[in-house]
Amino acid sequence: MTYLLAFDQGTTSSRAILFDEQSTPVAIAQHEFEQRFPQPGWVEHDPSAIWQSQLDVAREVLQAAGVAAGDVAAIGITNQRETTIVWDRATGEPISDAIVWQDRRTAPLCDQLKQAGHEPMIREQTGLLLDSYFSATKIAWLLDNVPGARQRADAGQLAFGTVDTFLIWKLTGGACHVTDASNASRTLLYNIHSNQWSDDLLELFHVPRSMLPQVVSSSEAIGTCDAELLGAPIPIAGIAGDQQSALFGQLCLEEGLAKNTYGTGCFMLLNTGTTPITSQNQLLTTTAWQREGQSYYALEGSVFVGGAVVQWLRDGLGLFKSAGDIEPLATSVDDTGGVYFVPAFAGLGAPHWDPHARGTILGLTRGTTAAHIARAALEGIAFEVADVLTAMRDDAGSAISELRVDGGAAANDLLLQFQADILGIPVVRPRVTETTALGAALLAGLAVGVWNGVDELAGHWQLDRRFEPVMSRDEATSRCASWNEALNRARQWANHPGM
Repeated sequence: MTYLLAFDQGTTSSRAILFDEQSTPVAIAQHEFEQRFPQPGWVEHDPSAIWQSQLDVAREVLQAAGVAAGDVAAIGITNQRETTIVWDRATGEPISDAIVWQDRRTAPLCDQLKQAGHEPMIREQTGLLLDSYFSATKIAWLLDNVPGARQRADAGQLAFGTVDTFLIWKLTGGACHVTDASNASRTLLYNIHSNQWSDDLLELFHVPRSMLPQVVSSSEAIGTCDAELLGAPIPIAGIAGDQQSALFGQLCLEEGLAKNTYGTGCFMLLNTGTTPITSQNQLLTTTAWQREGQSYYALEGSVFVGGAVVQWLRDGLGLFKSAGDIEPLATSVDDTGGVYFVPAFAGLGAPHWDPHARGTILGLTRGTTAAHIARAALEGIAFEVADVLTAMRDDAGSAISELRVDGGAAANDLLLQFQADILGIPVVRPRVTETTALGAALLAGLAVGVWNGVDELAGHWQLDRRFEPVMSRDEATSRCASWNEALNRARQWANHPGM
């Protein structure tokens, strides 16, 4: 039996999943790690904790499955995107904590660059908006705020990477400093049309080219894991940012297919084939993956806080003990009692792009209970996703017939039924919801010949449940109108006097 080992390095946890040749998960291991919030709007991770937790779960999953490292055909890596790590090339030691994609500390710099008129050029080259979500301003912040960092970077002593790059550096003992195009396209430094790092953008953000990794294909053997780490040398052959990886894992390989991942945030991608489509509705154009010399593209809408609102209700308010408890709590009431919950803890992402919005709960009365708030939180996630799909449909100029879904919160039937009701289209959940990790495994397996081509993968996607809309369109329209009113009250809150 041949196996594929997927590293799924996420925002709140590191996971490893071992898949067999039929794309069936054989074993899973997961470790959460510390989230650091040193100031309001700041989010940081310890890169060493990311690495150690990822190595630990890789070892655990092999042991749990009773599989020797020598039986693993390849490693595929998928990762939280945009999160920025800078380290010393000689020692491999990070110069600071990682700045996480959710972090908003560079929003003022983005505002300055917008006012200076730079956003059109950035948009043209990268397909992205000028926002602190992406890596470039995070790199600049580290170079300007960590003592001595800029001098060391100018001297060629520092390396930058998103999490995939850092993990591969550690796995290969510093032999490989690489990323793939899907991750590079999230940095604000990569031209998605020429498929190269942009001199214009490097100059604008004051990032030395010497810091950057080599960009490789999403599906090719690019290095080998050091034998002492897992027990045998294993090729590293698949790399993709988590959302692009989920698109591949959902087998949305044809133009017009869309998926939404309900993770810490919510991320919807629509495959647009080999042609990048410029959004007219504040969505992102991104590289989906590169294979066999060809780039594939997607439209993307990113919601910053999705499943994280469930984590906040659990840890911040103590409404329940585990994330799975939210569904029975929310279903204990028939509706939200008029409560609307805008989970804009880290600002609003697509299609609104308001870094100064903040989380808001509206419609509270003396009759409001924890169950109403829990249900409103789930509905808030669905409303956010609906805003993205509406914008995506307008950009594509065609109907989206169904939405494939995955991620931790996709196990929540109440959420998915409400999602179908608001969208007015079926929401489809596959039997294997670990599609983010699966995408990385599939990309790795294709690279090393486990499968001869994507046609062999067609039977690997199997239906678990299809949620059909049952709410009337009049009611859905009315609910969306109330949601828009709630959004308006959350906007620009951090810019109000006295905040």
